[in-house]
Amino acid sequence: MEIEITVESDGQRLGTTYLRAQDESLAGPGGRPCVVMAHGFGATRDSGLLPFAEAFVTAGADVLLVDYRGFGDSEGEPRGHVDHRAHRRDYHAAVARARLIDGVDPERIVLWGSSYSGGHVVAVAAADRRIAGVISQGAAMDGLGALVEILRSAGPRQLLKVSAHAVADAFGHALGRPDHRVAVYGPPGTVAAITAPDAEAGYGAIIGPTFVNEMPARDILTIPLNRPVTAAPRVHCPMLLVVAASDSIAPPAAVRKVAVTAGGPVETLEIDCGHFDIYLGEPFATSIERQIAFVRSV
Repeated sequence: MEIEITVESDGQRLGTTYLRAQDESLAGPGGRPCVVMAHGFGATRDSGLLPFAEAFVTAGADVLLVDYRGFGDSEGEPRGHVDHRAHRRDYHAAVARARLIDGVDPERIVLWGSSYSGGHVVAVAAADRRIAGVISQGAAMDGLGALVEILRSAGPRQLLKVSAHAVADAFGHALGRPDHRVAVYGPPGTVAAITAPDAEAGYGAIIGPTFVNEMPARDILTIPLNRPVTAAPRVHCPMLLVVAASDSIAPPAAVRKVAVTAGGPVETLEIDCGHFDIYLGEPFATSIERQIAFVRSV
């Protein structure tokens, strides 16, 4: 059952989808668990997340899906602003709101993230010791490592080309000029934040109607600063890490490092698939089965 719910973050209303558990099978003395979800790099909550949410609801957990400020039907300017620091504040705001939902156990909040948000949930859990568990799939755990991967796979010319657009936008923004915008994803060699060989087909397979394929170019400069791998030792709740072993966008090595440096218990599920394959077909079925078992355990 979908219910209207309001989440505010830094005074801005976030677009949300709240789904109440189908039954009380997972309810404990304090109420039902609630999974708080948001999307990856530049994406919106209507882009491939609903099948995961519906599976949790069928299993007996509530779900709160949110769009970051500036995305989908959330308030906020500039539109499509990819800022991991703001995204994490939006996660914290969603968690605070979820803890107030009637019937939800405030001590059984599970953070769920994929790709860029797969790293956010690690950082958010490190800052909130009340989080009951973390599910992270195909996660971008080390922006610096991702930059090195781009340099290796696409070459220095591509990196310099995209960086030039980012720097130009940063200077223009400082001078009060309109945003210079680039694509979130595109074919190899184009001016876009993500140009891995499978990016165009991968995004195309999951994007929803509110997704807009553009972002301020300067946001690319913050990617190397997003390093949730460094927060892993401060996460003491259980974590489930789903690794896309053939990921060409978010280096799996950084996820494996989180697994060995985390401060709490970690389950790891490795699936031989690419970054976007994890949303569909057999990889999805394998992953969601383990994810449901994890939620049942919190």
